[in-house]
Amino acid sequence: MSHTPSLPASRYQRYATTMSATHLKAMQDHARQNPEEFWLEQARRIHWHCKPSKGFRGSFHGDVSIKWYEDGVLNASVCCIDRHLTTRGDQVALISHREGRPEAEQITYSMLHERVCRLANALTDLGVEKGQRVAICLPMISEAVVAMLACARIGAVHVVLFGGFSAEGIAERLMDSGAVLAITASEAKRGSKTVPFKQTMDEALLKCEQKSTVHSVLVVRTSEAAVPMLPGRDYDYHDFVDTFEPDFVPVVVSAEAPLFMLYTSGSTGKPKAVVHATGGYMVWAAYTMGMVYAQQPGDVLWCTADVAWITGHTSVVYGPLANGGTTMISDSLPNAPHAGRWLDLIDQYKVTMLFTSPTAVRAMMADGDDVVQAHSLATLRLLGVAGEPISSDVWLWYHDVIGRGKCPVVDTWWQTETAGIVLGPVPGAQPLKPGSASTPLPGLELAIANTKGQIQHNATEGSLCIAGSWPGQARTIWRDHDRFCKTYFSMVPGFYFTGDGAKRDEDGYYWITGRMDDVINVAGHRLGTAEVEDALATDHRLLESAAVGIPHPVKGQALIVFAIIRKDATTQPTEAGIKLLVADTLGRYATPETVYLVPDLPRTRSGKIVRRLLRKIASDEIDSLGDLSTLTDQDIVQILCTAVHEKKVEHIMLPSSLPAQQARA
Repeated sequence: MSHTPSLPASRYQRYATTMSATHLKAMQDHARQNPEEFWLEQARRIHWHCKPSKGFRGSFHGDVSIKWYEDGVLNASVCCIDRHLTTRGDQVALISHREGRPEAEQITYSMLHERVCRLANALTDLGVEKGQRVAICLPMISEAVVAMLACARIGAVHVVLFGGFSAEGIAERLMDSGAVLAITASEAKRGSKTVPFKQTMDEALLKCEQKSTVHSVLVVRTSEAAVPMLPGRDYDYHDFVDTFEPDFVPVVVSAEAPLFMLYTSGSTGKPKAVVHATGGYMVWAAYTMGMVYAQQPGDVLWCTADVAWITGHTSVVYGPLANGGTTMISDSLPNAPHAGRWLDLIDQYKVTMLFTSPTAVRAMMADGDDVVQAHSLATLRLLGVAGEPISSDVWLWYHDVIGRGKCPVVDTWWQTETAGIVLGPVPGAQPLKPGSASTPLPGLELAIANTKGQIQHNATEGSLCIAGSWPGQARTIWRDHDRFCKTYFSMVPGFYFTGDGAKRDEDGYYWITGRMDDVINVAGHRLGTAEVEDALATDHRLLESAAVGIPHPVKGQALIVFAIIRKDATTQPTEAGIKLLVADTLGRYATPETVYLVPDLPRTRSGKIVRRLLRKIASDEIDSLGDLSTLTDQDIVQILCTAVHEKKVEHIMLPSSLPAQQARA
């Protein structure tokens, strides 16, 4: 755990505090003493056609059952749009920026209502019915947000697919979900690359032709290039959709009706679809975003996540819109077409809340402080991160350089399965600890279990678990409830097992140490990968690193490190020097077996490093790498395989140890 001093809530005078420490404590006490009453109060954050009288009903034991607000009736699009029309109709709901275009779309709540209703009518005309699945595979354009809300309006279940998936990856998900209609784009630019959305969708549908239930495809033309269209199946999105009426009576559904399915890769790489229910999810999205990202009039929240991930669902679409805020999307990269590109957009669109990944923060770091100082960033009042642990050094850079030391940094922890923030500070109401995901939001009780599944108390370390349900909890895995029960509820009976490791300090603050399958056991010593990566972050010549464990005949597991050197590093770190840094920081037992200096790491579009692949590559198991479709750059896999192979050859030809004086180079 970091020894960096905590930063008091009183420091942030620039941040308009929406909750005091006393109020936060009262909420925590209320949730513990009367959870049913507390969660029914939180349900008032959204619009119900028929308000619920029940909170949670179910059990974490046996054939796990999770139900929230089951006697309530609602429509998610009404929660996000209609309820705001009389008071916020002319307020901008969505800013949609596309790289290469001079101005972003500024879509008001009234305009969003019209667009959603037109598409709802079009989907209904094409035969999509309540409960059926619709696949959405779009770049970060306004139609992606409209498509999600239109599905919700007709009671259909949306399945948003990442645009970087391969044809095989999309085909697998189309067949598994049973989608009846797909919405895609002609193509998209991602930096210097062109992503062929329509071509990939065509290939996917061809691959699953015998098993696919997709009968119609809507295509958003995103460029002037010709787009092959299959008559009778393919429809030009705007030519077709824009002819329909701009009004549609919403289909009300029960609270437990599915709102969406979202695919997430398991430890084996086989994707699984997590199912979220309408009522509980909408309450959770409004509650968690309202607590941590309390948008005030005039606030512009830019969450840089793709809508294909849970962060995009909750922090781009449903959370901000349910709370009546302004949300921004962009298809730009942090440093393309030039360094500081995201900073340009913050100033141009007066972004007040920036929510991104630690990977993106490190990318901005790599551009250098001078690039940041050339921008005003005066509108920023809150900074956020999620997706993976952030080292205290990177946290402090984000806070001091991007935030000028005046913006609270909210480091949050959550998962696809939790649907929204679980751990995170309430800005202005509690101190911040750099590198810590802080404490659970009111209504959540977290626990840490040891390797025997026993709950540990006070300051401790182990497996992060959640005691009791919460409204946004996933209900099941699509068509595999048994897998759901075994994956999340068998490790620690009566608790939800997150799969992540964590430390809890004496103040009750949590520090995420990484996935439990990333905990390395070196000769009897348990070592969290985040600990190793935090140690490496103190060498500012390194931009980023990833630590993994691989089988070792003597130690049980050996620690392997992949590290990226900063482009502006004046001196080059060596393998021996990196080994020594880890040993000096954590102990000799933690000395890495091998260090690979590489140009990049395999990562998802949301910025997460795919350590499963690193383990396989380092173990020379390159014939069983599994699904690569979620990667932003599949070429990096071959580059890493080559680096590992060359290092093995080098080790055969060179001595395995170096004199101490050489090691300190």
